[in-house]
Amino acid sequence: MKYQDSGKKDTRSGFGVGLLKAGQADSNVVALTADLKGSLKMDAFAAEFPERFIQCGIAEANMVGAAAGLAITGKVPFIGSFAEFVTGRVYDQIRQEVAYGNTNVKIASSHAGITLGEDGATHQTMEDVALMRALPGMVVLNPCDFNQTVQATIAAAKYNGPVYLRFGRPSVPNFTPEDQPFEIGKAIVMNEGKDVTIFATGHTVWEALLAADALEAEGIKAEVIDIATIKPLDEKAVIESASKTGAVVVAEEHNMAGGLGEAIAGVLALNKPTPVEFVNGEDKFGQSGTPAALMQAYGIDAPHIAQAAKKALKRK
Repeated sequence: MKYQDSGKKDTRSGFGVGLLKAGQADSNVVALTADLKGSLKMDAFAAEFPERFIQCGIAEANMVGAAAGLAITGKVPFIGSFAEFVTGRVYDQIRQEVAYGNTNVKIASSHAGITLGEDGATHQTMEDVALMRALPGMVVLNPCDFNQTVQATIAAAKYNGPVYLRFGRPSVPNFTPEDQPFEIGKAIVMNEGKDVTIFATGHTVWEALLAADALEAEGIKAEVIDIATIKPLDEKAVIESASKTGAVVVAEEHNMAGGLGEAIAGVLALNKPTPVEFVNGEDKFGQSGTPAALMQAYGIDAPHIAQAAKKALKRK
């Protein structure tokens, strides 16, 4: 494999490092949280810039409104909470005060997907990308590891407009280059291939690379593409790779409805009809369990991705 795990780290810690770096580079960057400073790894930012950190308490709706007001005054606010709370609980406020007004608010969502693990279905969210994708003008970022989350956070701070930034709690392989620039709206080819394309996002990128290794042992050359920006989607990269391989798999730690799979299928239907197989949480809520056990149970791991690639190949 071209990429090697340099040591497992949680992506929420990548956000914490990225937020601090963004704050050091721009004095307008401020941070707000709904009683989850530690869980969102905002401690370092709060310690260095106490006058730019606001603890809102368990009042997510108020936090969104405060952030929108700060953005109108020229600040660059990051609001942080669990993905379930910072999307579903305050969707009306995000729609009306952030998206509709195109305010420069960055929504930082930790503990996304089922890899939140033992906290169970009430705290897990497999619908957040669908909610955020549906909002006009909302950028949706889902970085794959610690290093990429650092860079994605810095890029979000520089971007003028609303951004939804998704990351997780568990320690996962850290394999992208530390200094790799993050360009919003740009897909990254992780592995060249000619037989089948695997589009992956977030935690599934590493699983896709493992699947590509297993497939190569069977003589199948899989192209792996990291979709760290779900919206705006890099349609050119999607069309070009599908045209080359003629078979596609989309892997994501999210439900089928409204996720990356439907986004890519829509692009291909309009531009390059191609057999597509989906690896996702289908139409289910989460449940309690270890992150690894849940990924296996929901069929979002490397063996299931490899299996989906073989199914797509048969449909060529």
